[in-house]
Order: sequence, then structure tokens, then C-alpha cells
Amino acid sequence: MLQLRSKETLDQGDHGWLKARHHFVVMADGNRANGPLGALVVWNDDEIAPGTGFGLHSHVDMEIVTYVRQGAVTHQDSVGNVGRTVAGDVQVISAGTGIRHSEHNRDQDALKLFQIWLLPRQRGGTPRWDSRKFPKADRAGRLVELASGEPKTPETLLIRADARVMGATLIAGTVLTHPSDRYRHSYLAPTQGVVTVNGRRVAVGDGIAAIDEPELTIAAEENAEFILVDAA
Repeated sequence: MLQLRSKETLDQGDHGWLKARHHFVVMADGNRANGPLGALVVWNDDEIAPGTGFGLHSHVDMEIVTYVRQGAVTHQDSVGNVGRTVAGDVQVISAGTGIRHSEHNRDQDALKLFQIWLLPRQRGGTPRWDSRKFPKADRAGRLVELASGEPKTPETLLIRADARVMGATLIAGTVLTHPSDRYRHSYLAPTQGVVTVNGRRVAVGDGIAAIDEPELTIAAEENAEFILVDAA
């Protein structure tokens, strides 16, 4: 089953310094049709103004994957980590028993990112943060594993969830196929361009959910980049 979540159906918020689009319902009065997919419970498309950001706040028992689309995010947390993750790269937080952190845009241009929340396999555990570079050239024409509960390569960031986060870039007219393997749920959102997923058109700002689809055929109508998450 496929469910196109066009940008018109997504809950949105404009707080001046933060413009947010929610691919998954996060408010009591939000669009209930855009519910969670197994372990995948939040996918926010955020734009953060220069010199602003999220002050110190807490998370418990959540796996948080951030893909930076434009600009750079500066992270600082209660475990002692300080880091800067730039466009095309990824940071992960395993909140475990509890972590306090802040995220800011210290640059002169807007920061755009996807922030993806996944339920952990089990509660608790030592909080941790990590970040890694993922050159876009390595993703040309193929899906690269960015973060996973069962990493297949040393470069993949570890998360404590039954899920994997992948990215790819496609030249217009090219196609790739992606088997679901053991995962029931998938969600795809473009960061650039337009793709079709099993024949359904998905543009920047949209997302598409897949449940019990044995395979996804992803074709680029124009040069495109996208993030894909599989979750149990």
C-alpha cells in the first residue's frame, strides 16, 4: 500500500525563526491520516533562521537522525559532545536514559534539515551522539546506508532502532529498485527534484509512505536527491 503525503496535507508551523513541515502528525489537532509507520514516528522538515535554534532541551528513549539539507547545525549536549554537521552529512542521537542538547544555526544563511525520530528497540541505555560525512558523489545512482540498527558498513552510523536510513542521488531518467527485505514500512522524501515511487509522483515538500510493498521502483523525472527510511 502506498500513501502519498503531499505538502498540502502536512501539518505546518511558522514561528518566525522556525518554519516546520511535519510529515507525521505531532499535534493533537493534526492530520491523523499521517500517522506513524512502525518505529518511525516523526519526520520534520525544518528551516531555521540564521543566529537562532533550539535551546537546551531533553529527550529520553528516542533515536534521532538529522540529515542536513542546507547550511550547518551546531550541536552541544549534556554528555559533553560539541559538533557541527554540514549539508549532506548526518548526525545521530541515542537519547537512552536521557540527554539534554541544543541545536543552533550559527551561520549567515538559513539551515534546512530533516529530523527523523525512531523508537528504540528497548528503553534505557547510555546516551550518545555521533556525526559523519557522507559525500553525495558516493550516492550517485545508488542507495547508501547512512544510519542503521544493523550497520552493513563501518561508515554507517549506529542507531538502536529496528530501522535504516538511506540516501541516494539520481540523474534524470535513471531508475533504481529497493527491496523491502524484512521491513514492513518505508518512507521517502526528496530533498531535490522529482521522483516517482511505484508510479506515484513525489516532489520536494512531499513524502510517500509504503506498507508491505515488496519492492520500491524509484525513477527520477529530473535530477533528484532523496532520503528513504525503512522501519519494522
